[in-house]
Amino acid sequence: MNRKKELKQQYLETKIEAGVYVIKNTVNQKVFVGSTRNLKTLNGRKFELEQGSSTNRELQADWNLYGKDAFQFEVLETLEKKETGYFNEKRELEILENKWLQELKPFGNRGYNKEKPR
Repeated sequence: MNRKKELKQQYLETKIEAGVYVIKNTVNQKVFVGSTRNLKTLNGRKFELEQGSSTNRELQADWNLYGKDAFQFEVLETLEKKETGYFNEKRELEILENKWLQELKPFGNRGYNKEKPR
């Protein structure tokens, strides 16, 4: 098999994992907690920040001020998918993200998230 076919097959076999991640500012210790149905898209979040196109203005401003070396990207938890029965991945991911939002409380001076009205 040629290299291109090998890479394509490897990509198709790679398991897509959903989960919750954090972007940490190592200078001021502020964090952003987010979730994604595909953790591979974290490179896309980094690319958005590098291009100055993040929708989170405060996070983008600090990225511009401190530079990319001041930030760390980390997966907090991957979503465990149920093998049998009905499984609403979007809903379960929302629950998992809310758990981490409650634990880390990345609001105001502690982070870049906005508190959601209840």
